[in-house]
Amino acid sequence: MTKKVKDIKKVAVIGAGTMGSGIAQVVASNDREVLLLDVSDAALDRGTKAIEKSLGRLVKKETISLEHSNSILSCIRTTTNFEDLGDVDLVIEAVFEDMGIKKEIYSKLDNITGDDVILATNTSSLPIVEIAVSTSKADKVVGMHFFNPAPVMKLVEIIKTLATSDETAQFAYDFALALGKEPVMTIDSPGFIVNRILVPMLNEAVFAYQDGVGSAEDIDKAMMLGTNQPIGPLALVDLIGLDVTLDVMDTFYREFQDSKFRAAPLLRQMVRAGRLGRKSGKGFFDYS
Repeated sequence: MTKKVKDIKKVAVIGAGTMGSGIAQVVASNDREVLLLDVSDAALDRGTKAIEKSLGRLVKKETISLEHSNSILSCIRTTTNFEDLGDVDLVIEAVFEDMGIKKEIYSKLDNITGDDVILATNTSSLPIVEIAVSTSKADKVVGMHFFNPAPVMKLVEIIKTLATSDETAQFAYDFALALGKEPVMTIDSPGFIVNRILVPMLNEAVFAYQDGVGSAEDIDKAMMLGTNQPIGPLALVDLIGLDVTLDVMDTFYREFQDSKFRAAPLLRQMVRAGRLGRKSGKGFFDYS
């Protein structure tokens, strides 16, 4: 039997990076206990500091009170030990996009968590059914793809695989609603809805720049003013990371076997050159 949303008191979030810490903040903000797990105390410390900084901004804006911020922080505990996840009601995994690592995590969860515990993955592009079948309860595995920054963005894609039960998918949808999010249902197809449409558009912007259609500045200016986007496509690639964008395009190309998902050669060259965008200080624009 699948748990009901009202029964969810303790949630494990695996991965204390940008997405994991953001999801932990969202869950804790809704009066649920969060157990944040990562491989090292240093990673957990970085994740906790990110949550404190995020909440601090809300306090400064007077969106929440200092007391509420402290209450949210008090709901979050950290651990590096998988054995501590034995009594959680729900798991949301948000580690980086590596199928081998995800399978290893779900294999551990299979042995530790209860039979009625939902296992949700925040993957943005990997085939979820491949993750699911590494467990003995593939029907309890579902995609819950939050968007960055998780505390701000309303959208959550709920991804149902061929193995996911209807009850599990509905639970994930209802839990996202309980978190104050706006969920949409989709299927286990590469990129789901948003990245299926968005990332090829970003890749096409790289092709346009590569072909000399316009400067990086003019391509972004044209798309912002012509389509009312808040950020230009090349600046968005820089923000996401050129390496991440390339990984997604390569996943699409591999999964769909369709040449329209071929990554722009310039994108691959820039990744090889270490020009990964904001995180490296230089991509299509200079952030040094």
